[in-house]
Amino acid sequence: MTTLAGPARPQQPIWSEPQVPRHVGTAIAAAVGIAFAALALAAVLVYLTSALGAGGVVIAAIAALVPFVIVIAVVRWIDRWEPEPRAALVFAVLWGAGVAVAIALLFDLGVQLVTNTEGTTPNPALQAIVQAPLVEESAKGLGVLLLLWFNRRNFDGPVDGIVYAAAVAAGFAFSENILYFGRTVVEHGVGADFAVIFIARGLFSPFAHALFTACTGFALGLGAGRGSRLGSLGWFVAGVIPAACLHALWNGGLSASRSTIGYYFTVEVPIFLLATALVLTVRVRERRITRARLGEYAQAGWFTADEVALLSTWTGRRHALRWADLQPDRRRKRKAMVRFVRDATRLGHARQRLLKARRGVGRTPDEQELLARITADRAVLTS
Repeated sequence: MTTLAGPARPQQPIWSEPQVPRHVGTAIAAAVGIAFAALALAAVLVYLTSALGAGGVVIAAIAALVPFVIVIAVVRWIDRWEPEPRAALVFAVLWGAGVAVAIALLFDLGVQLVTNTEGTTPNPALQAIVQAPLVEESAKGLGVLLLLWFNRRNFDGPVDGIVYAAAVAAGFAFSENILYFGRTVVEHGVGADFAVIFIARGLFSPFAHALFTACTGFALGLGAGRGSRLGSLGWFVAGVIPAACLHALWNGGLSASRSTIGYYFTVEVPIFLLATALVLTVRVRERRITRARLGEYAQAGWFTADEVALLSTWTGRRHALRWADLQPDRRRKRKAMVRFVRDATRLGHARQRLLKARRGVGRTPDEQELLARITADRAVLTS
C-alpha cells in the first residue's frame, strides 16, 4: 500500500460552518429518549408477563431473539460504510420494542372498549388489513421521524433512513414475537405448534416489519435536509402510505391465500428481492458521495489520490487494514486506520450536507475537528 502522506503544503479548510459553542442538548435529548423508550418497553414486558406468565415470556423472548439477531446483523451490514451512532440505534430498537408496541396495544384496547360499549365486536379482517398496518406503521415511523428531527447531523440520506427504520422494526417484531410465541406456549406448550409459528415468524419472515418500515425510512432519508421539521411531515406521510400498503398486503394475503408457502414465494419474496436491490443501489450512492467529496479535499492537498481510492472502496479499505496489521506496532496502527477511515467518511458526508444547503446541521464535530483528527491519525500511520 502507498505510504500515507500529509498535505503537500498547509491548506485552509475548503469550507467552514459557523462556529457554534458546544452544547449538551443533543446528548440530553438522546438520554431522555432512550430512558422514555426503555420505560415503555418495561411497561410492555409487564403487560406481557401478566397475560402470559413469566415462564411463557422467558421462553418466547429467547425464541424472539433469533429473528431479532438476524435483522440486526443485516442492519449492521447495511450500515457498515458510515456507521450510525450507537445511541441512536439503541433508541430506535427501544422505540420499536417499547413505544410503538405500546401505541398499538393502547389503540387496540381503545377499539375494544368502543365496540364493547356499542355492543359489537371488532372485525378481525378490518383489524388485520386496515387497523394494524396504519397504526403500527405510523407508530414505528414516528420513531424514525424523531431521529430525523433530533439526530439530523447523522441522518444524511436513504441509507440512514433504512438503517434506523429497520432497527425500529427489529425492536417492534421482537416484542410482537414474544406475544405470538408466548400465546402458543401458554395454549399448546413447546411442541409442534410452537415449532410451526417459530419457523413461520422467526425464520421465514424475520424481515417483514423491516421491509414495511423501510419505506418510511427511505422517504424520510430522501427528504433529509430538504425543508423544515414541519416539512418533513410530508415525507413521513409519503413513507407511511406504502409501508401500510405492504403491511396490509402481507396480512391480507396470508389470510386469503390457500397456500401460505406459495404466497410467500410468489408475492413476498419478489418484493423482498426488489427491496434488496434498492438497498444495494443506495449503498453504491454512499460510496460515490465519499469519492466525490473527498476528491475535492484531495485537490486542496488534504488527501492524495491513492488515499481517496482507498477510502471510497471496500477493497481499498480492506487493503488499508491489512497494511496496518503488517506494521510493527499493528494494534496502534490498526486503531488509527479505523479512525482515519471513519472520520474521512464523515468528512465527506459533512461536506455533502453543506452542498445540500444544510449548513446549520452538524455543529460538532465540524470540518476543522475532523481534519485535525485525520491529521493526527495520519501522523500515527506514517510514524
